Amino acid sequence: MSKANEVTAIKSRLSIMMFLQFFIWGVWYVPMFPFLDGLGVDATKIGFAYSATGLAAIVSPIFIGMVADKFFPSQIVLAVLHLLGGFFLFMASRATDWASFFPYLLAHLFCYMPTLALVNSVLFQSVNDPQKEAPAIRTLGTIGWIVSGVVVGSSFLVGAEETLKFQMPAFLGGPEAPADSKGLGLTNLPLLIGAGASVLLGVFSIFLPNTPPKMKGQSIGIGDVLGFKAMSLMKDKSFAVFIICSLLICIPLSFYYQSANGYLKAMNIGNTEGVLALGQVSEIFFLLLVPFLLIKLGVKRMLLIGMAFWVLRYLFFAAGSQDAQYLLFLGVLAHGICYDFFFFTGQLYVDKKAPADIRSQAQGFIAFVTLGVGMFIGGNVNGWWTQLQTHETTKEINWNAVWYFPAAMAAAVLVAFYFLFNESKSTNSTEVSDSEISTESA
Repeated sequence: MSKANEVTAIKSRLSIMMFLQFFIWGVWYVPMFPFLDGLGVDATKIGFAYSATGLAAIVSPIFIGMVADKFFPSQIVLAVLHLLGGFFLFMASRATDWASFFPYLLAHLFCYMPTLALVNSVLFQSVNDPQKEAPAIRTLGTIGWIVSGVVVGSSFLVGAEETLKFQMPAFLGGPEAPADSKGLGLTNLPLLIGAGASVLLGVFSIFLPNTPPKMKGQSIGIGDVLGFKAMSLMKDKSFAVFIICSLLICIPLSFYYQSANGYLKAMNIGNTEGVLALGQVSEIFFLLLVPFLLIKLGVKRMLLIGMAFWVLRYLFFAAGSQDAQYLLFLGVLAHGICYDFFFFTGQLYVDKKAPADIRSQAQGFIAFVTLGVGMFIGGNVNGWWTQLQTHETTKEINWNAVWYFPAAMAAAVLVAFYFLFNESKSTNSTEVSDSEISTESA
């Protein structure tokens, strides 16, 4: 095989990896609410099920990153976790009540959440220039999430025989859902589909490019197990500011992931899963622009723009209504800048800052901080604030007030980051500064 064909084959495998990685998560995450509601699970427990994502991300990614850095190739660790995760998700799909559902969901999340950092590690180590090559491959992950939303949002079980039917969403010109139909999200099928995709990725991971452990054979201490070496990057002031602001921005971020679906339904927007998938469509577009804009703008400006659009998105939602639905669509479409400019740029920044022997741990560390601590705190803050804005008698939610709160939080993080983050020089020989990532200082 020629060198060019070999590179193409590697990129194709990495693209499939990314597609399946985010399809697995997207296919069950949004529909979990109606599924559990159908089982008679109360809203408090449903909220806790969503916060379990953060709980799993707090506990597992750094430890798994250490395993990938010291003992086994990342692609093998990825394979084992997805095979186990598929089994647990299958068992969760068979649940008939909360007690039989939640333990398997939590077990699945403990397997799945570390893989978010591992796929980044495999991707960044398998291409020659992560800054230029990774964004195009990462778009397949976004497409995977979009496809999962379209599959669930546009599929119905029709009639007494529950015949599976797929049709275009109404907001794209398709017909309204059949009167005698039941949406796929009301069933356990999203969980089953996710389980099957997880097993598929587990098998496929064996054939991914080899990503050997960088520290194999070296002694291991308690600091390695707890990921202290990755945490040692916090000694650098700018890196510490980046990490703290990443954590804080994830608190308002959780409002979007947990409440946007319910808000759009309250505004009488149909097929909300499909509408929310438009955010991932915009993510693809902006993800492809990241390499070029990163060179032009630099790390700091990219991160600032990302945070600024979180503020703008929530202001769109706060000002939106049934008579101004275009503002809601603008808020959804802002997702590309919100996510790519902050989170994907941040992942590239972490990959550049971390020494080669702890890059898996470092990616696990950022997952721990954002998807773990940040989302866990954010989920609870979201629940508390939304409950405060819920009328005791009518149970109607004051959605405008709900969205002004995360807008203010994101604005505060934006201001703090602007004044405190100043990446001017490398702190050791393996790190690169903002000026090395960008041709222009922010």
